[in-house]
Amino acid sequence: MSNSRRSKSQLSQKGALLLLILMFGVIVVTTLMIVLIFGAPKSSYPKREALETEVTETVATTEPTTEAPTEPPPIVSYPENAESFQLLDTQLDSAHCFLMDCESNEVLALKGSADEHIYPASMTKLMTLAIACEHIEDMDATFTFTEDMLAPLYEQSASMAGFQAGETVTMRDLLYGAALPSGADGTVGLAIATAGTEEAFVQWMNDKVAELGLVNTHFVNTSGLHDENHYSTVTDIALIMEYCLTIDACREVISAPNYTTTQTEQHPQGIFLTSTMFNKMYGNEVQGITIKGGKTGYTDEAGQCLASYAETPNGHRYIAVTSFGGTKWHPVFDSFKLYGIVTGTYPMDATEDTTVAPNA
Repeated sequence: MSNSRRSKSQLSQKGALLLLILMFGVIVVTTLMIVLIFGAPKSSYPKREALETEVTETVATTEPTTEAPTEPPPIVSYPENAESFQLLDTQLDSAHCFLMDCESNEVLALKGSADEHIYPASMTKLMTLAIACEHIEDMDATFTFTEDMLAPLYEQSASMAGFQAGETVTMRDLLYGAALPSGADGTVGLAIATAGTEEAFVQWMNDKVAELGLVNTHFVNTSGLHDENHYSTVTDIALIMEYCLTIDACREVISAPNYTTTQTEQHPQGIFLTSTMFNKMYGNEVQGITIKGGKTGYTDEAGQCLASYAETPNGHRYIAVTSFGGTKWHPVFDSFKLYGIVTGTYPMDATEDTTVAPNA
């Protein structure tokens, strides 16, 4: 019994010793962990102030270092001298009128709002002609009309040059056919010949609108047939005319009083085409300036329209645009009055009877 008690006592002592050693080990390990976590020198941690500075500096580097971009300068401007600008009203019959100096792009006279949407009717063909001239590589290349191309135009009562299904004509014929008699057959022919479809060609037209910075113009077709989404302004039409004048072939076409197309089987003598503008004027009615070319337009919604350009004897060029005239003569005589502002030689109170125009 004595030996048994002694053995139990020894075991108890050993267990207690092991427990103490285990507890001591736990305390040591815990202490080391605390030291490792919380006992590192303060210098090894960034101060809060330093962190805040670093964040501030990072944010600062993301801010733009240059001034915000300014809006592009206006395409047209108004003279600094108020006496050089005329705001017109009852002096002109057309609802919208615009006169611009091409050398400075200054607006010299205005009736209505410069940025009010108008329906451009066949003044649309100015852009059509410009785009076509840019893409035609050979003026003598040919194009053949089909019935499918022409039938929709007749159904819409579009103005036509007179090309027929099966007729093969040159690119030059198409340009003059679109410009002088305002032929929708000419514009559709130009579109298909150069872009493959009218839709693709119209996209080219709207791309050019964006390129020129015209924010108030959108085209749906090549001819100017009415569509609510087909619109422009007198300002934009003037700028499109100005662009046309930079293209030699385009300027030549819109300045021609007449033209005869190539002889074909359908038209052995060709088609004699006359300008819808020059059959209403000679161009020299305003003393001191000559109206050199232009493009008329008409739909019920657009009224009678005319975009033209004129030059003084020293080559100074001006552009006039009128829209929504009540009769075919309103755009003509309103243009005379606008150009008379430049020369001082055509009275603002003149009536249509004061000038004799051809083919009256």
